[in-house]
Amino acid sequence: MSATSSTDKLVRMANQIATFFRSYPEEEAVAGIRKHLVAYWTPTMRARLEAHAPQAGGRLDPLVVAAIAHPAAVPSPVRSATSDPHRLGEGASDAG
Repeated sequence: MSATSSTDKLVRMANQIATFFRSYPEEEAVAGIRKHLVAYWTPTMRARLEAHAPQAGGRLDPLVVAAIAHPAAVPSPVRSATSDPHRLGEGASDAG
C-alpha cells in the first residue's frame, strides 16, 4: 500500500491543475480550474476534495480553494452525447 493516501493524491492532482492555470488572470484561473474539475473529475472526487479543503491548510493551492468554493454552478464542457452513454450518437454526423 502506498504511503500517500487517495486524498493526498487528489490534492496533488488539483495543485497540478492550478499550476497550469497559474499564468492566467486569477478570475480566469479559478474558472478554468472549476471547469476542469467539473468536466474530468467524478462527483465523488470533487466531494472528497471539497470535504478535505478545510483541513488541508497550506497544502491546497489557493486557486483550487477558490475554485471549489466558487458559488456559480459550472456546466460540464463535455457534450452530453459524449458524457452520457445513453445519449451516444446524438449530435453525431451521419456523413460517411
